[in-house]
Amino acid sequence: MDAYRRIADRIAADIAAGRLRPGDRLPPQRRFARRHGIAVSTAERAYGELVRRGLVVGEVGRGTFVRAAPAGSAGLALTEAATAAPVNLELNYPSAPGQPELLAPALAPLLRPDVLAEALLPAPAAGTAPAREAVSGLLATPGWRPVPDQVLFTGNARQAIAAALASLVRPGGRVGVEELTYPLVKEIAARLAIRLVPLATDERGLRPESVTAAHRTAPLSALYVQPTLHNPTSVTSDGARRRQLADTVTSLHIPVVEDRIWSFLADADDPLAAYAPDLTHVVDGLSKRVAPGLTAGFLVVPPHRAGAVADAVRSGGWSAGRFALEAGVRWIQDGTVARLVAAKREDAAHRQRLLADHLDGFRIRSDPRALYAWWSLPTPWRADTFTAAAASHGISLTPGPAFAVSPTHTPNTIRIGLASTPVPDLEHALDTLAAIARGGGG
Repeated sequence: MDAYRRIADRIAADIAAGRLRPGDRLPPQRRFARRHGIAVSTAERAYGELVRRGLVVGEVGRGTFVRAAPAGSAGLALTEAATAAPVNLELNYPSAPGQPELLAPALAPLLRPDVLAEALLPAPAAGTAPAREAVSGLLATPGWRPVPDQVLFTGNARQAIAAALASLVRPGGRVGVEELTYPLVKEIAARLAIRLVPLATDERGLRPESVTAAHRTAPLSALYVQPTLHNPTSVTSDGARRRQLADTVTSLHIPVVEDRIWSFLADADDPLAAYAPDLTHVVDGLSKRVAPGLTAGFLVVPPHRAGAVADAVRSGGWSAGRFALEAGVRWIQDGTVARLVAAKREDAAHRQRLLADHLDGFRIRSDPRALYAWWSLPTPWRADTFTAAAASHGISLTPGPAFAVSPTHTPNTIRIGLASTPVPDLEHALDTLAAIARGGGG
C-alpha cells in the first residue's frame, strides 16, 4: 500500500474512534510532514485522500478540518441526525438552470480541427483584439468603459489579483485591505511576501480616513478593495463613498486593486476606475458569471501600467488559456453570458428570500442581490464551535475569523455561501442551522 494511503487510513481511524472530532483542525501539511518525517508531497496526497473520502474539508487560508464524525459516535449534544450527504456552504459558484445547454453551442465550432489548432496555442497577456473588445463591452458601466488596449487576461480572477499586486508591491511592502477580506488574498500576500494592513470599514464600506491614517503610519504600496457586494459582508459602497475614496488615493498617490468579481449581480455601479483611472486596476472574470471550470480573468489597468502588469502575468505563469479565452469571447458575443447573468440574478434573489425565511429572527447581514450572507451568531455560540456543530450534521461553513486580517480579530460570525447547493438541500441545511443555533452550544 502506498505511504500516503497508510497515513490517510491512520487519520481516518482517529476520526472513527473519536480521537479527532468534527471541526478539529489538522496540522498544516508542512508541519505534519516534519512531525512524521515524510515528504511534503506525501502529506499533500494523504490530505487529498481524506478530502476524497469526505472525511475532511479544506480551504486556502483556513486549513483542513474534520468534516463529520461517523454515524453513532458518542458525545454529540445535538438533537438532529446528520444529513445523508455533505452540504457545502463554503464553495460559492452559481449555476443557472440549463447552463450546459446554453454553453455548448459556442464550444462546438472550437472543436473543428482548423479552429482547435489555433485555440490550443498559448494566449499572450494582452489576449486578442476581439477578446479585448468583447470584455470592454462586458465590463462597461454607465459612467465607465474600459479602453480595450488596457485589458489584460489571466487564467482566473485570483491570478489577476496576484499579477496586479506582484506588479505594484515589492516584498515587504504594505497593502491596505478591508479589515475583513477575501481569504485567498491572505494566501497571495504570503506568497508574495507582502504585509496586509487591516483598514476600518462601516456600513458604507472602506472608510477613507482609515487609509490616510495607515499611510501616515508607514507608506502603503497599494490597496485591495471590494466596493461592490463585499465578500463576506455584501456591503456595497455608494457613489459618494467611492468618490471620497478616489480623492483620498489620488491625494496620497496609492494604487488600487479593485475586485469586482461579484459586481455582475448588482445594479450597474461605476468602479473606482471611473473616479481614479490613473491608479485603479480593475479585476473581474468569468468564473462566477459562467463556470469555474472553464474561465478567464480580466484585468483593466491604467494606461501606463500595461507593460509592467503584462510582465507580471508572464513571470507568474498566470496567462489565460487560449481555448477558454476563445470560448469566453463567443459566450459574450452571442449573448450567453448576458442570459446567464440574468438567470443568476433571479436565482440570487430567490435564495435570499429563502435565507430570510428560514433564518428569520437571527442577525443576518446580506444584500438581496448577493449569494452569501454574514451571520452574527447568538450567544453562547462561537464561530469555531458552531462550525464544528454544523460539520457534525454534514454542513460545511466558513467561520468569520477566516476573513479577518488581524489575528487578534476573531468575529463571532460565519459566512453562508448560498450559490453552490441545490435549493432543496439549501433549505434543509438552513433549517438545520437554525435548529442548531436555537439549541445553544459553545
